[in-house]
Amino acid sequence: MVAKTPNQHIHFNERGDGRPVIVLHGLFGNSNNLGALARSLAEHYRVYSLDLPNHGRSAWTEGTSLRAQADSLLEWMADQGLNQVAIAGHSLGGKVAMEMALQAPELVHALVVADIAPVAYPPHHDEVFAALDAVAVGGCTSRAQAQSVMQQCLQEDGVIDFLLMSLKRNASGCYDWRFNVAGLKQGYGAVRAGPEQGRTYAGPVLFVKGGDSDYILPEHREQVTGFFPSAELKTMPGCGHWLHAQQPALFNSIVGRFLSRHYSGRE
Repeated sequence: MVAKTPNQHIHFNERGDGRPVIVLHGLFGNSNNLGALARSLAEHYRVYSLDLPNHGRSAWTEGTSLRAQADSLLEWMADQGLNQVAIAGHSLGGKVAMEMALQAPELVHALVVADIAPVAYPPHHDEVFAALDAVAVGGCTSRAQAQSVMQQCLQEDGVIDFLLMSLKRNASGCYDWRFNVAGLKQGYGAVRAGPEQGRTYAGPVLFVKGGDSDYILPEHREQVTGFFPSAELKTMPGCGHWLHAQQPALFNSIVGRFLSRHYSGRE
């Protein structure tokens, strides 16, 4: 399904019945990335899996800041008539979810943030951008060719496989990216930024950390509790940043139990 407002175009998938839960993917992803979580939650909730602005089939926008992305999704919520939701977001999706809760706390009843903290991160996607650019100018006519081009820049097969999920054929028959590479590159600093200070969200928040990931560190505790005084932390041993894909059953169970305590599925 597709939602439109005068200022935006947000693509989403909807499933299940009950109180609404919004699921948000990470940088360079799309609404299918957290499909296992969406299917699990749909047993008790109405789940909306969104493509973030500049990703998937959603519109490309001029701004990539957390505030701009949150504004787009809050407008989408209004268009859908959603006045109270729970949100689960991974990585960049978690940052956008945090911004939504800080910006409009009356609309967010509960929040799950997967392996990201409310802090500014140093740049670490240079090789990814190089691989994306190489495919964009490479005239690749098959996924295998795009994969080969990317392997010249990236060594992690898992990252390559993840990125390949966002390939599409353009009008000339070559493969290109669904997400806005140029816009995300130009706005990369805004994507990496932390939330603006001076705001709090007092509702229930669960941070889920991959035990082998360095995205949530002990030194982030002050920022976490400053923004989210009721925050809980759950660590998944043996997982990295892609914890929802590495141990989906455990991740889905953790999210489901948290929401069942703080956000009952039926209205």
